[in-house]
Amino acid sequence: GLAQRLELPDAAATARPAPPLRPVPRQGELPLSFAQQRLWFLDQLEPGTASYNVPDRLRLRGALDVTALERSLNEVVRRHEVLRTTFPTVDGRPAQAITPAPALALPLIDLQHLPGAEREAEAARLAAEEAARPFDLARGPLGRATLLRLAPEEHVVLLTLHHIVCDEWSSGVVVQEVAALYQAFTAGRPSPLAELPIQYADYACWQRSWLQGEVLEEQLTYWKQQLAGLVPLELPADHPRPAVPGFQGGYQAFALPPALLDGLRDLCRREGATLFMALLAGFQALLGRYSGQDDIAVGSPVANRNRAETEGLIGFFVNTLVLRSDLSGDPSFRELVRRTREAALGAYAHQDVPFDMVVDALQPARDLSRTPLFQVMLVLQNTPARALELPGLVLRGEPVYSGAAKFDLTMTLVETEQGLAGTLEYRRDLYDAATIARLAGHFQALLEGAVADPGQAISGLPLLTEGERRQFALWNDSAAAAPASTIHGLFEAQARRTPEAIALACGSEQVGYRELNRRANQLAHHLQRQGVAPKALIGLCVERSVAGIVALLGILKAGGAYVPLDPAYPAERLAFMCDDAKLGLIVTQARLAARLPATARPIAIDEGWGAIAGESGDDPESTSGPDDLAYVIYTSGSTGRPKGVLVVHRGVSNLTHAIIRLFELAEGSRVLQFASLSFDASVTEVFGALAAGATLCLGRGEGLPSLDELHTLLRDEAISVVTLPPSLLALLPAEGLPALRIVISAGEACTWEIVRRWGVGRRFLNGYGPTEASVSVSFHEARADEAAPGGVPIGRPIANVQAHVLDAHGQPLPVGVAGELYAGGAGVARGYLNRPELTAERFVEVPESLLSTRPPTGCPPTVPLTGGDRRRV
Repeated sequence: GLAQRLELPDAAATARPAPPLRPVPRQGELPLSFAQQRLWFLDQLEPGTASYNVPDRLRLRGALDVTALERSLNEVVRRHEVLRTTFPTVDGRPAQAITPAPALALPLIDLQHLPGAEREAEAARLAAEEAARPFDLARGPLGRATLLRLAPEEHVVLLTLHHIVCDEWSSGVVVQEVAALYQAFTAGRPSPLAELPIQYADYACWQRSWLQGEVLEEQLTYWKQQLAGLVPLELPADHPRPAVPGFQGGYQAFALPPALLDGLRDLCRREGATLFMALLAGFQALLGRYSGQDDIAVGSPVANRNRAETEGLIGFFVNTLVLRSDLSGDPSFRELVRRTREAALGAYAHQDVPFDMVVDALQPARDLSRTPLFQVMLVLQNTPARALELPGLVLRGEPVYSGAAKFDLTMTLVETEQGLAGTLEYRRDLYDAATIARLAGHFQALLEGAVADPGQAISGLPLLTEGERRQFALWNDSAAAAPASTIHGLFEAQARRTPEAIALACGSEQVGYRELNRRANQLAHHLQRQGVAPKALIGLCVERSVAGIVALLGILKAGGAYVPLDPAYPAERLAFMCDDAKLGLIVTQARLAARLPATARPIAIDEGWGAIAGESGDDPESTSGPDDLAYVIYTSGSTGRPKGVLVVHRGVSNLTHAIIRLFELAEGSRVLQFASLSFDASVTEVFGALAAGATLCLGRGEGLPSLDELHTLLRDEAISVVTLPPSLLALLPAEGLPALRIVISAGEACTWEIVRRWGVGRRFLNGYGPTEASVSVSFHEARADEAAPGGVPIGRPIANVQAHVLDAHGQPLPVGVAGELYAGGAGVARGYLNRPELTAERFVEVPESLLSTRPPTGCPPTVPLTGGDRRRV
C-alpha cells in the first residue's frame, strides 16, 4: 500500500511487556499523549507556524466521481476520532475535545483554462501555499482537503493534516482507507471497513497510565547513560548560526543506484544488520569526516506502533530516537556497522519513552540556536509509494514539500526498484543548495567505498566524487617554466641587463643595479676572507637601509644563508636565535653590536666599510646552488618555542618568477620594502623587485613610519606595488595615491570591506603562505565589486606549488569542509633547524594515490607537504 512504513525493530524488543490497550470512557477530561503535548507546547511558543503540517499530494488519473471521493474522505473523518479532535486550553493545560463528525468540504479549483505548463506550475504553487497555511489547534479543524482539476480526467488532491493528529504512517492509512471506501461507494456498496476497536484517545490514556513509575525510570536510566556527555555536532556551514533558527527550509533530491543498494543488502546479511543500520553507519561516518568529531548523534523516527491495535489507527505515534555512534579508534566500516547495530538495538528496546522526556531527564545546556541532543536526522522509508488501481482511476502519491526545516539537516531515503531515492531537507539560514548537493555526492562515494571494501578504516573511505577529483587536479595543475637558480643569481642577471636602472631608493640616496651588485660583491669577498664557509649560517642584524640590502646580498654571494635578527627584538629572543642557529658571525651595524650576544663575532658593515671597499667588485665564484639554503627565518613562537625554517634557493627562485608574472613587476615598478627582514614577506619585496629591474624603496630608513608618514611615503615615492597586512590597510587612507596600481594583502585574514576600499581602480591580491613555505603558497585577485560570503579567499596555488586541504588522517576533504592546509611542490622548505622530530612530523610525504588527484606533469609521484593552520578554505 501507500503507507510510508519506517524501518522498525521487532515488537518483542521492548524492555518489558505492556498491559493491554482497551477503550476508556469518554466522560471527563481526556489527556493528550506525550507527543501531542510536546506539539501543543511548541504551538504555544510559536503560534501560527506551519512547521508541523503534514502535506500529501495525490494525483488521480481517470474518470473521477467527486461525490464518492468526498464521501470517502468524510467517512475516514467519522471513523477516526483524532481527525475530529481539537486541543483547547483548560485551566492553563491542554485537553482533547472530540466533536461529532463534521461534513468535510472538498472545494474544487478548476485549472483547465491554463496552458499545460502553467497548469502544473499553478498546481505546485497551490500545493506549496496549502502546505504553508497554519492550523488553529484550539478551534480546528486540523485537516483540510482541496481538489484541483487539471483536465477532465486528471485531478490532484491536496490533503493537509497537522502533525498533532497524524504521522507519516497515518498518511498511508488515510490513503488506504479512502481507496477502499471509494471503490465501494462507486459500486454502490456500503463501507467495507470494520469499526475500530480503539481510538487514538484510548492510546493516549493507556500511554499515560503505563509509562510511569518503574517502567519509565528503567527507560530513562538507559537514555541518561547512553547520552551522557553528548556534545553538539559542529558541521561546517555556509552561514553563521543565528541565535534563533528561522526554520526556512531547502530541499535537494538525489538517488543511489540499484547496484549500491544490492551491495549494502549483501553487507547487511553478512553482518546481521538491517539496511537502516548500514545507512546510519555510513551517514554518521560522513558526518564524522565533515565535523572532525568521533562522537556523533543522529535523530531518527520510529513508528512506535508495537501493538497490533495501533497499526490501523490514525494519530501521532511516531517517536524520535537519538542514535549515538562511536567513531573513536578509526574503526573499519564493518566494525562501525556492528557498533551501530548495538546502539540501534539498545535504542529500539527503550523506544517507548517520549523524546521530550529524555530531554527533560538529561537537561542539556540551553541553546536556542539548535535543537537539543541532535541536529541531524536520518529517515528510511522501506515501503515506497505505489500506484493504486481503482475503478476507472489510478491513484499515485506525489512528493510535496512544506518549505519548513525542523532540523539543521534531514536525510530521507526510500527503497525503490531503481535503488534508493533520497532527499535532503536543510535550513537555508545555515546551508546553500550547492553545499547540500555536494554532501549527497559524498554520501554516495563513501557508501560505494564501504561496499567495495568494508574492512577499510572509515578515515580511508572516499569522499570526493570523480568530478571533484578532476577539479582538484585542475586547481593544482600549476606547472610553469621557472628555471632553477640561486636568488642572488637572479639579481646578478638583472644587474647585467639593466646596470644603470635604480635598484634602491632610501630617502635621498639612490643606488643603481651595477653599484649595488659591486658593493654586495665586495662584502662577499670580505666574508670569504673572514672564513665564511659555503652553506654557513650568517646572522644579519641591520636596520632598514641600503647597507642592510648590501649585507643580505653579500651573505648570499659569499655562499652563506642569512639568518635575520630584528634589532627591535628583546635581547633574550636574539640570544636564543643566535644560540639555536649556532651563529659564529653576524653582519650588523656598529650601533647595534652591543645588543648581540658575545658568542658571535660581529662585522660592522658601516664602520668596517673601509676594509670591505678594498675587495674586488666582481661576482665571486658561486659556492651555492638551487638546493642549498638561502635563509633561515624564525617563526613568531606564538604556538610554542620559535622554530628556524630552512628555505632553499630553488623555492625562493620559483616564488620570484611567479610573483614577477603575477605582480607585473618590471623596470619602472616601484616596490615598497615595508616588512622587517625577519618577516618572510620581505623576501617577495626584495627579490621580486631586484630580479625584475624594479626599484626597491626603503623609505627613510628610520624604522616603521606612522600612518600619516606611510601614506606620505606611498604618495611622494610614487609607490606602485605595496604589500601590507589587512589590519594596517583598514586604518590607512586609500585615496590620494595615483601611482599605486597593485596592493597585496598578507599575513592576516582579509575582509571584503578592505577589498572594496583598496581595490577601486587598482589590482588587489590576497596571499597566503606559512613560514614553512617560500613566503606565498597562493594568491587570489579580488575585485572591489566582487560579492562573496565569508572572508576573502586565499586563492589558487602559485606556479609549481600544490595545495590540499586534508583531514587528520591525511585524506583530502571536499570544498567547504574544515581541515589542515598542506602545501607541496617547489615552495616547501627543507624543514626546521635542529628539530628533526618536528620536521618528520610536519614535513611529510603524501602518496599521490592518497590525494586522489593527478599532480602536474613533471612532479614526483609523492609530494612533500607541510601543514599550515586548521581552517576552512
